[in-house]
Amino acid sequence: MRRLNVVRKCRYSVVYLIFDTEGNLGKVDYISDYEYDLFIRPDTYNPRYRVWFNFTVHNVREEQRVIFNIVNFSKTKSLYRDGMSPVVKSTSRPQWERIPSKNVFYYKCPNHQKSYVLSFAFAFDREEDTYQFSYCYPYSYSRLQHYLAEQDKRGLDFYKRELLCHSMQQRRVDVLTITSPHNMESTAATLRVVFITARVHPGESPASFVCQGLLDFLLSQHSTAETLRDNIIFKIVPMLNPDGVYLGNYRCSLMGFDLNRHWQEPSPWAHPTVYATKQLLVELDRNPKVDLDFYIDIHAHSTLTNGFMYGNVYEEEDRFEKQAIFPKLLAQYAEDFSWNQTSFNKDAVKAGTGRRSLGGCLQPRTLCYTLEVSFFSYTIGSSHSPYSEDSYLRLGKNVARTFLDYYNLQTTTVQPTLLSPIQVQSDEQSEDI
Repeated sequence: MRRLNVVRKCRYSVVYLIFDTEGNLGKVDYISDYEYDLFIRPDTYNPRYRVWFNFTVHNVREEQRVIFNIVNFSKTKSLYRDGMSPVVKSTSRPQWERIPSKNVFYYKCPNHQKSYVLSFAFAFDREEDTYQFSYCYPYSYSRLQHYLAEQDKRGLDFYKRELLCHSMQQRRVDVLTITSPHNMESTAATLRVVFITARVHPGESPASFVCQGLLDFLLSQHSTAETLRDNIIFKIVPMLNPDGVYLGNYRCSLMGFDLNRHWQEPSPWAHPTVYATKQLLVELDRNPKVDLDFYIDIHAHSTLTNGFMYGNVYEEEDRFEKQAIFPKLLAQYAEDFSWNQTSFNKDAVKAGTGRRSLGGCLQPRTLCYTLEVSFFSYTIGSSHSPYSEDSYLRLGKNVARTFLDYYNLQTTTVQPTLLSPIQVQSDEQSEDI
């Protein structure tokens, strides 16, 4: 943690707020006792991206009211314009809460080279507290490692944690295998594999909550989870860009690369995590005893609400219709998932993404998706609900549950059979946990 010096811009003797940062604040300017200008440090070796922030403040006065201006945002469009607000917690209130949206403003400011500015007002109420502010609910590399260590201690025979590779700064990149023991040892039957990745963009912390929700469910004793493990092998890489997460980057790796634009020809030196993941996927794809049915990459979206999916466009009508089945089923399970926002495209700018690149190089049976979830909120009818950590986790659990219907499984062990598009249209069943 790094402590920032506050640049003084007034003549009076004052007691400054003290800022500590996880790496994403570059500078703080003191304007007055009631106002501070904050400058986001760009992603390492890539000045284009200045979005994510996560910092603490202490040395406050009781009832002190302060306006924080984050003055150099790089995004022109933001959910902050639509009611999103930063999250805050403190020593005495350790649960994250959203700052009231009436106290948050996002605008283009002529005083800061026409950069976009996020201003929010906050009233401190306890002098002894330390306050933490963040763009969205943080999910750190150390939190993931602690979570995985806790799963290791459970001694589950259907869970295996392996080292896939190391990042450039020598952090672990784990690959998790979740399936019944007989699938790990089987040499006869063809095995169905679902492959899931998250956090290729380090600032998209909601992706980690969704991924953990999926893990929580698959590792549970719920009858649906047991049936899924009996019939499917789940391979999960929960954090593709641990260096970017640790450094507080929004989109890039240590070297300044957007790793989700380098899936076509990843370098083992410059993009080791993507390279190792793609090698594993290709190995599974070429294994005659494996049906690699899914690749799903989990992201968070900074300008849209709800959960939704991106898929690919294919010339074969059957293949195109087949990829619509899973998101339609997910929309039945998850109230925050929008089928209407789900789209299928082949934009040239997305050519290097995992979804597009793998959709072109893996066998046609593999369905490749990007699963997006909003940084902000979801809509049910006319009701507008901000996402919380729990609701992100719930979406992950619903993603896992959807595979039960997709493979037309019952809660006893049976050979999985795929639903046809016609069956999906006529099936309106739902299940509560």
